[in-house]
Amino acid sequence: MAQKTKGLSRRDRSDNLQYYLMMLPVIVMIIIFCYLPLFGIIISFQDYRAGRPFLGAGVKWVGLKWFREFVTSYYFPRIIRNTLRINLLSLFMGFWVPIVFALMLNELRQERYKKTIQTVSYMPHFISNVVIAGMVINFVADDGIIPKLLGMIGVSVKSLNTNNAVFPWIYVITTVWQSFGWSSILYLSTLSAIDPVLYEAADIDGAKRGQKIWYITLPQMLPLIMIQLILRIGSMLTSNRELILLMYNSSIYESMDVIGTYVYRDALQGGRYSYGAACGLLMSILSFTLVFISNKVSAKTTDFSLW
Repeated sequence: MAQKTKGLSRRDRSDNLQYYLMMLPVIVMIIIFCYLPLFGIIISFQDYRAGRPFLGAGVKWVGLKWFREFVTSYYFPRIIRNTLRINLLSLFMGFWVPIVFALMLNELRQERYKKTIQTVSYMPHFISNVVIAGMVINFVADDGIIPKLLGMIGVSVKSLNTNNAVFPWIYVITTVWQSFGWSSILYLSTLSAIDPVLYEAADIDGAKRGQKIWYITLPQMLPLIMIQLILRIGSMLTSNRELILLMYNSSIYESMDVIGTYVYRDALQGGRYSYGAACGLLMSILSFTLVFISNKVSAKTTDFSLW
């Protein structure tokens, strides 16, 4: 049996050698840029200064000092509240959009219009965050197109870019617009893999279009939907830090200052690298906890999970 297994393994390597060679550069990049930098986690337990070694003489170990400082910080409740609020808002406003868009696009029968709509919906994903932030800031400025359009229907608004109640909505709508087309690719690929025989059988039974979507399409999409939901819940403590940094200003810190922007401003710009590493490590542990819990809940309720 061992010889047979060894023979199969050798044959598998020879038959799939080209695929393994194609994977090799990706694996090397993942190791270099994702796994090797994990060694730097140790500075979250040190009083590290730029230029000092990670190990050896002169290293000052401080234990959990930076973790305690982060949790007891004056800004901790605010940044946790803002991060969760923005991500929950994005989840409820944006998670279903690519699903509905993929379903609607799948119902189109004219391929020319379908491909055109797909291409247009993908374009925002490839626009730089710098360009998108500049567009949004110009649109919501006092003399921007949005205040002018609202003024035409009798709604007078000013300083949307400094309004703590409005700006989180502006950010969420911007991220949904930027990502929904690209996010729909996975759902469209799942729809294309559904066996047409199922729809043909439904036509014979007299099912209408809505019934076919509800009883055939959505159940076939459910595994992917649940996996995407688990991953989305796992990222509840992260946000599009780059876009927020480009869009916000000191007047909306109260509603838009999230964990990523706080760490960038307080730790990286201030040269407190150990403090920033501790903040990032703590958020990574909490994010993994969210993924683990949501995966368990999904496995018990829907029989679909990541592992």
